[in-house]
Amino acid sequence: MNLNLKKPLAFFDLETTGTNVASDRIVEIAILKVHPDGRVDKRPSEANERFLINPEMSIPLETSLIHGIYDEDVKDSPTFADVAPKIFKFLYDCDLAGFNSNKFDVPILAEEFLRCGIDFSIEDRNLIDVQNIFHLMEQRTLKAGYKFYTGKDLNNAHEAMADVEATYEVFQAQLEKYKNTEIEQKDGNKAVPIVNDMDKLHLVSQRHRNVDFLGRFVYNENNVECFNFGKHKGKEVTEVLKAEPGYYGWMLNGDFPLYTKKVLKSIKEKMES
Repeated sequence: MNLNLKKPLAFFDLETTGTNVASDRIVEIAILKVHPDGRVDKRPSEANERFLINPEMSIPLETSLIHGIYDEDVKDSPTFADVAPKIFKFLYDCDLAGFNSNKFDVPILAEEFLRCGIDFSIEDRNLIDVQNIFHLMEQRTLKAGYKFYTGKDLNNAHEAMADVEATYEVFQAQLEKYKNTEIEQKDGNKAVPIVNDMDKLHLVSQRHRNVDFLGRFVYNENNVECFNFGKHKGKEVTEVLKAEPGYYGWMLNGDFPLYTKKVLKSIKEKMES
């Protein structure tokens, strides 16, 4: 299909040191620029498959395990400041598109440009987020899921028992539909994740390895509790409490959920024992 474009549309994706828009940095960028006449330009070019960037900070191991880019890979790469003028010029006249780009990629890219003193503006640019279109058209509500998996319409939606019964039916249908379905995981290995085993489905259901419900604490690759917000993000909780004891009191007196505070108390008690 030929896109109906009035100006170029740049599809782009970033790999980063983490997910904090304000503090994390880009370690790789790829851009595919589609012109109104159908021509396609790539950055990097087909001859240079990867455009790695030195983030001028250490890449957390848990992040490297996801995208496969380690400190050693980028130590000799240009910084974003080195390549910013070239990228800015390449995107100058473009609308922007990506997957989850409005929430993640565009804000981080704008932060990087502003650090370099380049006024990257989204005014007069169209921002096309393919993930938002996906979620709009393939809705993830219980009503939509019930229709997808059972072929039936859900009546009395948002009545508690009707929703519970529908959820039970959807779960049974999922187990049947995906029982032999193989997928490729982030590490490249193949697996059949949906099996009739509640212990395994528990693991599948955890999108992040949270220690508390809201993910203020997460487990790292060594199953050690780490902060997942603020200035200590990525650091082991016990190490922070040893180095900065006052942080414990700040959290207990702060606007955090009671369960998060309960988890923090538990970690401190284990540390002291």
